[in-house]
Amino acid sequence: MTVSPSPAPGAVPASPAPPALPVPPTRPFPLGAWLTHVYTAFGAALSFLSILAVVSGDIRAAFFCLAVAIVVDSTDGLLARAFRVAERLPDINGAHLDDIVDYLTFVFVPSFLLYQTGCLPPGWGLAVVFAVLIVSVIAFSKSDAKTADHFFTGFPSYWNIVAFYLYAFGAPPGLNAAVLLVLCLLVFVRIGYVYPTRTRTLRRFTVPFGCAWGALLLYLMWQLPVVNRRLLVVSLAFPVYYTGLSLALNPRRKGEGRRGQAP
Repeated sequence: MTVSPSPAPGAVPASPAPPALPVPPTRPFPLGAWLTHVYTAFGAALSFLSILAVVSGDIRAAFFCLAVAIVVDSTDGLLARAFRVAERLPDINGAHLDDIVDYLTFVFVPSFLLYQTGCLPPGWGLAVVFAVLIVSVIAFSKSDAKTADHFFTGFPSYWNIVAFYLYAFGAPPGLNAAVLLVLCLLVFVRIGYVYPTRTRTLRRFTVPFGCAWGALLLYLMWQLPVVNRRLLVVSLAFPVYYTGLSLALNPRRKGEGRRGQAP
């Protein structure tokens, strides 16, 4: 029979070993989430390429760079939801990243293009550009620029589309400046404009119609600097539809908002 030795007088008994802590599971590197942010940020590179094309006089290439930027902006949200970017990279604000890139591609570069190509009056045309840039910064900063029901509040800074039509139609600089100033005012008119890929009403019609319109614009861009005038006029069908749908839905949205606030 084995007898365990008695502890020596004055010895402190050994404390039991602490229980082993559970090892947290190792999370895989969020490669898809990082690539999604890089994909969004690539719009900034496209804006720089577009500026280089304007400076070199290749307006067709400048508009094509802006067109690719629209494709990126239209698809990065799908990737962000698919890769759960907000959950896996919480330290990077995807909405802020998107706004920075959108300001470059939708506002800054189109304004530079119109000014550099002589589409605005000499002298005071620079003031018109300043108005577009400043008003758009304020518009991007509004808390309700994009609403919970997927509308844009006020004219949604589609200056790249406006720039294409003003350049392609070749209207007098004074008329171009007037159009830009009116749109600057519409930024502050609280009309809800449709978010084409997310507003539910007629989305099954709006999205295919918008894709067909985009394809037509690409064809017209390829024809620059001289485009088919009839096709250019026909291409206005989608902007007219878009504006009409937004105006038609606006009273209904206001009515629903008042009913929601009623006690």
